[in-house]
Amino acid sequence: MQTVFRNGVSSLDRKIKLVNYLPQIMGEILEFKELTEAETTEMVKLYHAIQLVADDQYVESATENGVKRWESILKILPKGTDLLEERKFRIVTRLNEKLPYSYRMLLQQLETICGKSGYTVELKEDEYKLIVKVALTVKSNFDDVDLLLHRVVPANLVIDLSLKYNQHSTLEKFTHAKLASYTHEFLRNEVIDLSLEYNQHSTLEKFTHAKLASYTYGFLRNEVIA
Repeated sequence: MQTVFRNGVSSLDRKIKLVNYLPQIMGEILEFKELTEAETTEMVKLYHAIQLVADDQYVESATENGVKRWESILKILPKGTDLLEERKFRIVTRLNEKLPYSYRMLLQQLETICGKSGYTVELKEDEYKLIVKVALTVKSNFDDVDLLLHRVVPANLVIDLSLKYNQHSTLEKFTHAKLASYTHEFLRNEVIDLSLEYNQHSTLEKFTHAKLASYTYGFLRNEVIA
């Protein structure tokens, strides 16, 4: 957190120099200069500690210590591999949960965790079943979704939570040659790069037939031609 004082000086830019608080005649005495210099070091540490306490009041600016306190209050158990920003995100998600729980509120919470296109939800009212699929692009948040559902979904509904695996419609956009370089498990469970842009005729027509003849069809389609 960054406080701005009335004189326009930022709390991060504020310089502490205790000698300036002494009468001018005393500030010129060597003993007082040395004394205030030593005290200034301790005052800077104290000021910094006070600033950190203020920062920890807000999740966005919280330090490691502040995040630990938030997690303790909200009973959140962080993962050993979590980055500080990921832990803050989980805290904000928990704080955004509001009673009463409704279907619309559940969708909002899922969107917060997974993004707008990172999940699908189907409520089968006649079967008392809630089917939630998490996209592979956000599968690292799968456990968070699981905790959310078990915390807010009514106990009379069966929760069917799974990953949204790659379908044939996704894989059919790739050649057999490209897919052959991956295992079946990878093709099913991992995000396949769809951002590849193959060379078009308008790109290749700039080269002579003699130059293009030295490359294979696959190279001309998939690689950058110098």
